[in-house]
Amino acid sequence: MAKHRKLGRTSSQRQALLRNQVTALLYHGKIVTTEQKAKEVRKIAEKMIALAVREKDNYEEVTVTAKVARKDKDGKNVKKEVDGKMVTVYDEVEKTIKKDKPSRLHARRQMLKYLYSVTEVPAENAGRKRNTKEVDVADKLFEEIAPKYADRNGGYTRIVKIGPRKGDAAMEVLIELV
Repeated sequence: MAKHRKLGRTSSQRQALLRNQVTALLYHGKIVTTEQKAKEVRKIAEKMIALAVREKDNYEEVTVTAKVARKDKDGKNVKKEVDGKMVTVYDEVEKTIKKDKPSRLHARRQMLKYLYSVTEVPAENAGRKRNTKEVDVADKLFEEIAPKYADRNGGYTRIVKIGPRKGDAAMEVLIELV
């Protein structure tokens, strides 16, 4: 007996489809798809969320000193002349960062190995590359999703049947994070 559904695709196509749908589910919180795809997506998403819940507090806060460019009132870098050249002026700033412990770092890398990167585009800049920003879905798992499910033992997703699809009568469902 097979351990997974083939979904009528080659292995590489199936892998890409599932990666895309799991990424979309974790980023948006819910997606509409067919029942068979949803059941496969559920398996993978539940494992990722369980991994994030297990490692959510496994980090240490470290204070570091960083060099940051000084800005003027317009938000531009302040420059001064040194030996006939214009050089940017830097200030040293104390920052507190979260440093993953080895097991959390491994979990993050396992997630990043599977999840696609998501580029968020603001509504006013639709169709342009300017002001787009990369969203770290693995970080979203640790910071937003895992604390929400910390006291829950599995069952992080819900599948709700919508009805048959118009074109081919395949059962459509809504899969969402509970």
